[in-house]
Amino acid sequence: MSTLAISTTITTSRRRVANVRRRTLTMAKARALVVLGLFALLALAALLRIVWLGLFSEGGREFSFADALTPMRGEIVDRNGEVLARDFSAYALWFKPDEMQDGPPLVHSREQVARALVRIFPDLSYSKVMAKLASKKGVHLRERILPEEANRVYALGEPAIQVPREPDRIYPQGSMAAHVLGFVDPDAHGQVGMESYYDDFLTGEQTRSQPAKLSIDVRIQGALEDELGWGMAMSNAKGAAGVILDVDTGEIVALASLPAFNPNKVVASDKWVPADMANLGHTAHVFNRVTNQVYELGSTFKPIAVAAALDAGTIRDLGTRYGTSPITIGRFTIKDSHAMGGALNVPEILIHSSNTGTSHIADELGGVRLKRSMEALGMNERPYIELPAKGFPLWPSGKWSRVTTMTVAYGHGIAVTPLHLASAYAALVNGGVWRPATLRKLKASEIPHGRRVFKAATSARMRQMLRMIVVYGTGKKANAAGFRVGGKTGSAEKPGLGGYRRSSLVSTFAAAFPMDRPRYVVVAMLDEPQGTLATSGQRTAAWNAAPVVGRVVPRVGPILGIMPDETRDVDISDLMPLIPGGSGQ
Repeated sequence: MSTLAISTTITTSRRRVANVRRRTLTMAKARALVVLGLFALLALAALLRIVWLGLFSEGGREFSFADALTPMRGEIVDRNGEVLARDFSAYALWFKPDEMQDGPPLVHSREQVARALVRIFPDLSYSKVMAKLASKKGVHLRERILPEEANRVYALGEPAIQVPREPDRIYPQGSMAAHVLGFVDPDAHGQVGMESYYDDFLTGEQTRSQPAKLSIDVRIQGALEDELGWGMAMSNAKGAAGVILDVDTGEIVALASLPAFNPNKVVASDKWVPADMANLGHTAHVFNRVTNQVYELGSTFKPIAVAAALDAGTIRDLGTRYGTSPITIGRFTIKDSHAMGGALNVPEILIHSSNTGTSHIADELGGVRLKRSMEALGMNERPYIELPAKGFPLWPSGKWSRVTTMTVAYGHGIAVTPLHLASAYAALVNGGVWRPATLRKLKASEIPHGRRVFKAATSARMRQMLRMIVVYGTGKKANAAGFRVGGKTGSAEKPGLGGYRRSSLVSTFAAAFPMDRPRYVVVAMLDEPQGTLATSGQRTAAWNAAPVVGRVVPRVGPILGIMPDETRDVDISDLMPLIPGGSGQ
């Protein structure tokens, strides 16, 4: 074989060996890359699983991705979308001894762990923490902790001391509208207020991403609570209640019961005592004075009796005079709080708030017709409202006697909630149509037709006379300039053992504005006000409840689209000859 041939053969062999080596290396690299890729995928899958478990699971139960993005409970908002209640994910502190299956539940001694936790949370009791760390079951050490506190707990290195994230219900407005909202218990069930009414809606899979919209306006609510609080302070009253109601729809734009409670601070107990009031040992502050407590609301009933008599035709002439001498029926005597000076006509009876004059009007009307009017106004039933706590009226049963008819006409012998009164006054001024009150924001198509209680002409007359009471009578201190307020005072002694307690009054002012075209009813009530320097030593509604309305109307009117206008008013010129001098108390 020639040298050239040998050289060619060697070169070819070398190339073949080089190609084999190259393919082998390439294959080895590919296999290595595949192995590395598999390890990377496994690591990524493990990482994603850890993230998934960390974000979308709790207590061994996994949530869907949609669950993770959707709060456990839907929001509650006011009529303008302002958030009143929402869910918030927060850290909690738990001791879970079952997490350590082998060996003792704690790495360090119980004493060391307890001291470390008290250093992080100084308000915790060392003895109570020690007792809880001796538990064989999971124990809640603290409901809510801050993220930086959670980091300090992690640094303890105790697997059994855990800080899981738990849903928490937050009320951004604090105690505002607390009696409207209620609160959520540790089992995530709504209690007391609209949290209870909307419980199923707020927790439903399809609806919890949608807010429950209420009829209240936080701006109006804040003003009402503020002025009621002022009225309480000025008169040293034990409590207060108030409501502002749309006369044409029944929507409640504000509802307040004072003292209030903070729904962010409730503790688990048999009767759900607010945490900041737990030392009092009762639930008075959770109790709703507007919808759940019934009161004899006194002279605020007089316009209702007059309207019923106008409607029935027993009052044909507003100038007809009625005597004001005491009326004795059996062992009962009906008299006025002070001398009225002879006979009074219908406008004067309301302006001077005469019990005897109203009794004569009711006597002519008769118990059957007065009772029928009261029933049409819902006075014999629990108030129409979504709140679960609704008081049942103290309603005279059977056929009303003559004395019952007379006393009911001026607000005694019958007890209702302030909400009953607000709905009745809405019918009194809106043209005569009663509608149920609601805390839901209504669409135009949802506004109920209601039922007619008074004739439109009767309602027009009542608007005149209610305005006269504020201009010339006991409601003068509610006369907010330019807002054409009309209303009636009522001061009633509270019943007790052995009769009425002269030292305990319920003072109420029921009003509407503007009287030339009523839009809203405002009711303010003070429970057991005292005569103080601020009220000139007086306890009656003219001196305490009426001023509350006089202060709140100018604050809420412009927000509600009602601007003051002193060039407008309801026309009362045809009634002016009936009130010589236009004077009153």
